[in-house]
Order: sequence, then structure tokens, then C-alpha cells
Amino acid sequence: MTVDAPVPVVLLGHQPLNIEDILDLAHGRAHAALDHHPETLARIDAAANLLAQMVSENRAVYGVTTGVGDSVTTQVGEDQVGDLPLNLLRFHGCGTGPVLGEVEAAAVVATRLASLSRGHSGVRRSVLDRLCLLLNHRILPVIPSIGSVGASGDLTPLSYVAALLVGEREAWVAGQQVPAEDALRDKGLPPLRLVAKESLSLMNGTSAMTALACLAFTRAQRLTRWMATLTAVQSDVLQGNPAHFDARLFALKPHPGQAQVARWIAADLEYPRLRPASPVRLQDRYSIRCAPHIIGVLSDALAWMRPWLETELNSVNDNPILDPETGDVLHGGNFYGGHVGFAMDSLKAAVASMVDLLDRQMVQLCDPKMNHGLPANLVGVTGPAQSAHHGFKAMAIATSALAAEAGRMAMPVAVFSRSTECHNQDKVPMATISARDALAVLDLAETAAAMVTLAAVQAVDLRKQHGCHQRSRQLHASLRTAVPMVQADRRMDRDIARVLELVNTGALDIGSPGSSAEVV
Repeated sequence: MTVDAPVPVVLLGHQPLNIEDILDLAHGRAHAALDHHPETLARIDAAANLLAQMVSENRAVYGVTTGVGDSVTTQVGEDQVGDLPLNLLRFHGCGTGPVLGEVEAAAVVATRLASLSRGHSGVRRSVLDRLCLLLNHRILPVIPSIGSVGASGDLTPLSYVAALLVGEREAWVAGQQVPAEDALRDKGLPPLRLVAKESLSLMNGTSAMTALACLAFTRAQRLTRWMATLTAVQSDVLQGNPAHFDARLFALKPHPGQAQVARWIAADLEYPRLRPASPVRLQDRYSIRCAPHIIGVLSDALAWMRPWLETELNSVNDNPILDPETGDVLHGGNFYGGHVGFAMDSLKAAVASMVDLLDRQMVQLCDPKMNHGLPANLVGVTGPAQSAHHGFKAMAIATSALAAEAGRMAMPVAVFSRSTECHNQDKVPMATISARDALAVLDLAETAAAMVTLAAVQAVDLRKQHGCHQRSRQLHASLRTAVPMVQADRRMDRDIARVLELVNTGALDIGSPGSSAEVV
């Protein structure tokens, strides 16, 4: 009899979280729990008690005794204060567009928990415990993806988190969308009654954009390693010059991410231990020779994005914010997602450059003027029948289409700020749109990488693995367990989907981030 290993627990409220914590919670690899550190619990309770006291004394608090946004000058009567939390979440139920999937929704809940558990939002412990329970049982809000301008935070997307707590709208349960009320009842959970400011605290923050940004960050990390692997394989099959990745070059222009990419490629080519007698060309074309300089931009950008995203993740980013030590209420703009928006606008531009690079690399593989003896378009048929087959000709066209699409989406969204809500929100970051776009560009990049993976491994077959180093052979072996070589013309959309499935499950050997350690 086997005993299941205990599920790791991510504690919220005392220690800061990192991007990997959010990914573990999003994928259900870990459970969430409020940290019972005395300071954490005391701060959460003190903030909730302070807010309750202020309500009892009818003191002015934005979104509690006043209207919200441009309606801040509207005073809410004492007998209406209790109705405001429910009304706030209800009128923001206007999200549109495709809904976030379960992993994305879980990331949003986890990210909101990270902020609220800091204990400056006036949210009761019972609300935080309920969010942890829902996350751990994978009862997740169905969140439409469109409707946020990034300030005041992600009001409309996060209203769907608040709605789940009170048993309204819909929930994800085991891959199905069900009425939230039914999902709670099936778990024996009564809907919560949110008190003053709790719905505003849940909604008025940067957690949807930050959650999506964390997911994009991790996929971009993986893409950098995949790109390095594909470059190494193409250097093999194009009979390239591995000296382009000599560590001495990158010591003289020491961008850390660029140097890391070069180390990966050099290790994959077993350079400098194995050197060809003489390369076909002294200098390879830029899409191979300069690959570390191109991929390295993304790698180095991720290095500065991490602290930005993790600062946002661990911040108190609603409004107003409570200082339980002094009893002050701080009215400000921490809900503004400018840092996340800039990071995601930068990320999608760097990733779009990866799609362009993949398109150029596909051309080299397919064009007989550049591929050093490989068949045109990597056609796998030999003899007279070869003239009637087309190999990767359409795949090359498709990668060009993906590159154009990615380039179109690389425009920074922040420059399209719109004044809205009666000109109260007169300068907004559009950061949630940037984060959504970053994920969309990553979809394009991963699809292009899947296409080039198929083409590169086809070239390994056509070379009969001659001159191919360990990484090329490993990638070939892991792909060929699932996708056969293209001989006669056939549909390849299923092959592309299979590559993506293999990458997402970790079954395709695209290289480990630690594999550069073998370089000397």
C-alpha cells in the first residue's frame, strides 16, 4: 500500500511569497493556509477591528461611508453601509470575453490572498480562511478576462472572486462551470456575508494582472531554455561553427542572461570539448550566431522583472489602507498597476522577438541555399517521388504568420491609457490587458517553437544524426516517441499540438536550466 506524500503548504501573511509559490498554488501542487504567526494574526485582527470601530463611530472612510470613484462625495447613510459591499461586487459583474481557465483563476485567488493577508485591508480572518479553503478544494471563480483598465486595480475581474464568496455567479469545479451557490452547498459551505470594505478590499487591487504576469513570467523562462536548445540543434544540422558560443566572447560583453544562453548552447554542442575540424562557414548567419544576444535580451529582462512582480505580489495594493498601529486610514493609489504593465509590455516585445527569430531559423532549415545540403523544405521522400512532396514548406509560411501576429501584438498597451469613470480614473495603466497580451504572444511563441522543433528534428533524421551532439540526439529521442518523421506529405497540426503537450507535461527534452554547469 502506498501512502500519498503530504501536499506542501504555502503560508500566507508573514513571509513574502515568490512567483514559484503562486505557480504551485495555481497548479494545485501546494495548499494555501493563513500563517498563524502571532504578529500576522494580530495585525489582521487589529485592522478588521479598527474598521469596525470606525463604522460604529460613523467616521468617513472611502468606500464604506462614501461612494466609490467619482462618487466619493456621496455620503452613504448609516442604514445603507451594510448594503454597500454586496452592491459594489454586483455592479461590477460586467466582465466579458473568454473566461480565465482554472489555473489562471487559482493564480488570481492566490495572488489576492497574498496581498490581503498582509493585514492592512480590514478583511476578517474568516474571509481569508474561506479563500484558502476554496483554493485548496479547487472551487474557483469563473472570471471573464476583459473589463479592467488596471486601476483602480482589477475591479471587474476581482469582483468575480468576491461573488464566489457570497455564492453568486459561477464557479469552476472539476473542469465544469457550475452556479457558485451550488458549488458552495455541495461542500457544505454557507455563503459569506461581507461586511464594510471587504468587497472593496477584494476587488480594488492588482491581483488579476499580477497573477497572469506570474504565469507569463514562468512560461517565458521556459521559452529561453527551449530557444537555446533549438539553436544548438540547428547549429548541428546546419553544420555551424560552435565557437560562436565561446565563453570568452561573452566575458567581454557580460550581460548575465546573454552569457547564460551562450553557456546553454555551448554545453548542448559539447563545446569546447568537441570541436569540428572546420565549419562550413566561418561565420554563421545572425539567427544562429547572434542567438545568445537575441534570446539574452529576454533572459536579462526576466531578471529585472522578477523583483518588480514579486514586490507587487507581496504589496498591499487596495485603497484605502489601514494602519492598525496608529489608527489611521491612508487614502492613496496603491491599486495602480503601472509596474506590472511596463513589465508585461516589455515581456511581450521580447517574446515577439523570439517568434521572429524562430521564423528566421525555420527559413535556414528549409532553404537549400542556406541549409548546407539538406533537402529543400526538409522533404523526407527520396527519389523521383520527391518532386510531388512539400515537407515543411507550409510550416515555414505558418511561422511567418505567427511572427507577424506576435509583432502586431508587441505594441505597448500603456500608451493607450483612457480617461474613464467621469474622469476620476483619468490616467490608467491598462496593465491587465498587457498581461493578457503577454500570454497570447507566448502562445504564438510556443507554437512557433513547436514548429521549429519538428523541423529541427526532421533535419536530425535527414542527417542520420551525423555530426549531432547529445542535446540533438536527446531532443530527437524524446520527440520521436510521440511524433514520427514526416515522410510523405501529411497534416501536421496534430504534430504541433503533440509537441506543445509534451512541453507542457515536461516530456520533451528541451534542456534543463542547470545544464550549463557542464561547460568548462
